[in-house]
Amino acid sequence: MTHYLTERITVNPEQCGGHPCIRSMRIRVTDVLGLLASDMTIAQILEEYPDLEKEDILDVLKFAASHGA
Repeated sequence: MTHYLTERITVNPEQCGGHPCIRSMRIRVTDVLGLLASDMTIAQILEEYPDLEKEDILDVLKFAASHGA
């Protein structure tokens, strides 16, 4: 069963080891944070992951800030 942590961040015990993902896709919050930490821009991430939307990445940042990630 999928649980929504935010409008765009989901958790499903059957997917990605139960780690928070973006819109039930197999793209984890930690994956996006890692890309940002490696100095990729939002535009570069969106080019690399065309299923993502800018709002997804912004929600990842808000989620990380509010959850101490």
